[in-house]
Amino acid sequence: MNNEVSVSVTRQDRYRFLVDFGAGLPPATADEPPPLGGGSGPSPTQLLAAAVANCLSASLIFANAKFKEEPGALTATATCEIGRNERNRLRVTGIKVKIALGAAPASFAYLDRALAQFEDFCTVSQSVQAGIPLAITVTGPDGRILKS
Repeated sequence: MNNEVSVSVTRQDRYRFLVDFGAGLPPATADEPPPLGGGSGPSPTQLLAAAVANCLSASLIFANAKFKEEPGALTATATCEIGRNERNRLRVTGIKVKIALGAAPASFAYLDRALAQFEDFCTVSQSVQAGIPLAITVTGPDGRILKS
């Protein structure tokens, strides 16, 4: 397994970016909602919520598959709570995720065991929950480091 994931974003106009996932995947548009952007794609907060919900869903499927059980067409909804920090800057202050199984719980022989462990398999939610240190570098068009 590769130990790095890379995504590139390129500004199109105002707050709209083209998101390039690489590896032959189709690009996506990300945009801030009005009044800042045009709302032509998901916002960064929506992308974060999608990543958490998707990873948790995949982890639940993986946990069930360990017991040769199939959860069916499950649905996950992630809701980001937005608040202001001590400097009055908007921040994600919490994420609530609701996962609805596609199959009746009674059809699972090992559902309790899968539910007890699936969160530990989720790379994204465990990382977000623990906090993620960032190393940010800003460069000029010539590659010169402006901020590191």
